[in-house]
Amino acid sequence: MRNKIITLIAGIIAGVLFAGVAMMSIMPKMMLHEKESPLGYQETIAHLENVITNNGWIISRKIDLQKSISQYGKTIPQVTIIKICQADYAEKILNTDEAMYVSVMMPCSMAVYQKSDGKTYVSTMNTGLMGKMFGGVVAEVMGGPVAADEAEFTAFLHQ
Repeated sequence: MRNKIITLIAGIIAGVLFAGVAMMSIMPKMMLHEKESPLGYQETIAHLENVITNNGWIISRKIDLQKSISQYGKTIPQVTIIKICQADYAEKILNTDEAMYVSVMMPCSMAVYQKSDGKTYVSTMNTGLMGKMFGGVVAEVMGGPVAADEAEFTAFLHQ
């Protein structure tokens, strides 16, 4: 009987450890999306800017990381961060005390960059999944219209 209990406990511990390791390796790939762009670097940025603004969002900031980093004598590939916001969605989250802490992730960000293979890529957060993790108004907004709009912005990457 004692050996069965020890085996059971060992099995539970092994299962928890395995699940933890599996989650640690899977979660980063679930939280962020990276897709190769069929367009060049500047064309990808221009396309995103166009589709974003044509869908009622604003571009609150565009950050050229290559330019920023070069000020410190460092060299990196081309990387541009596009910060976007949709006022109606932001209002719903920021007017809810219990949800304001997610403002650290606002506005939404997209990154456009070139890798050493010379290809252009776009990365985004998986807002649908992230929204569901938070629940409440964050799930309603991020898991609903934000995720749908983001999918529309990046639909050209799936062609």
